Amino acid sequence: MPVSPFGDGSSVWGQSHSPGTIQSSRPEPLEALQWLAQEVRHGGGEGVILRVQGFLGLTDAELIKRFNAARSEEYAELEEDLRALEALIQPGKSLQAKTQAALEKLRKRHAELGRIDFFQSQAGRTLALRLADVAQVLTVPEVPMPVPHASRAAYLGRRWVTRPPPHVDRLASAWLIKRFIDPMAAIRYTMAPGPDEVTFGTPNGDFTPMVGDLCTFETLLRAFDLTEGALTALAEIVHGIDLRDGKYNRRQTAGVEALLDGWVTSGLRDGQLEVNGLALFDGLYAALSDQPLGETHA
Repeated sequence: MPVSPFGDGSSVWGQSHSPGTIQSSRPEPLEALQWLAQEVRHGGGEGVILRVQGFLGLTDAELIKRFNAARSEEYAELEEDLRALEALIQPGKSLQAKTQAALEKLRKRHAELGRIDFFQSQAGRTLALRLADVAQVLTVPEVPMPVPHASRAAYLGRRWVTRPPPHVDRLASAWLIKRFIDPMAAIRYTMAPGPDEVTFGTPNGDFTPMVGDLCTFETLLRAFDLTEGALTALAEIVHGIDLRDGKYNRRQTAGVEALLDGWVTSGLRDGQLEVNGLALFDGLYAALSDQPLGETHA
């Protein structure tokens, strides 16, 4: 069960967005907690999310300090295991599969901690960089997760649906759908999709982010066999922001995340987020492929 900010293991919790209450630097703390609660329920447990108005006798700064201190203790335990793994790595020697498996376990634990590290503690960011460095040393080829093939023709003229409000993975997926799958696609943001609508970025949806360690954008790329290098680079940026597992270290990631956080802070509506997202990913695609979108795709 995810822990409370003070490390006492009491409950899954989130903070209110009411005026005067503390705000996380993460754009979607409630959504992250909803995913955690769902995983707990799937495992046979019970998950409850509470909205907290405030803590008597604690300032925002004191609360954040305690929260980060609890996360730092947990990251410290993970760091000990990472140091042990680093000690086993010797350049020039072949690495066994169990070494790679140990790294994947560490990355999974780091990702799980990242979901409740709502104030992005320095310890978590530092550890993410070290995990990325170890991953680069362990040059074991990645075995792609099986994703069922999807025919583009079967999805032309369909309405696509995802959860509101759209953030990085769903915004990037909406861009991919409109630019590479169906230019005339209509996208709707709702928690109640219709029977004939195509769902993406939702639990148990047609294209879901819960396929291995893939985000929805990566799942769509594999389903529709989109292998262009610029799209792969975009996928690494989206993956890094959405999953926070230290798997990729794209230099554009921090800037894109800051821009998205600014949109959330500005309170933009779903439609405006989509319009902004289309422009953002058009620009990123052009920069990564060194040519405008229209030169390679109608």
